[in-house]
Amino acid sequence: MRHFHRCSLTPDVVLEQADRYFGALGLVRGGADARSRTFSGTLGTLSLTVKMEGGHYTFVEVHTDQVGESRLDKNVKRYFNGLHRTADPRHRIEAGY
Repeated sequence: MRHFHRCSLTPDVVLEQADRYFGALGLVRGGADARSRTFSGTLGTLSLTVKMEGGHYTFVEVHTDQVGESRLDKNVKRYFNGLHRTADPRHRIEAGY
């Protein structure tokens, strides 16, 4: 699946949090360069890339090798929520219904 998120954090902060978050899930960091990471483990494999967009936004894109709503995909969404909380500590998760 493909997921994306826009945030006001710098790419370095986004990648640092990815290393910490996905490492804690037991995913091993594979290939990496200045703006991308690959993680793999028992949950599957994901590729994460970041790029500056419009000068003040960072575009975060994640591709997983999973089909449908897997545990890996749910953890990617939790990671995005953590990015939102880092950018705005007052952010709370609330149900939309």
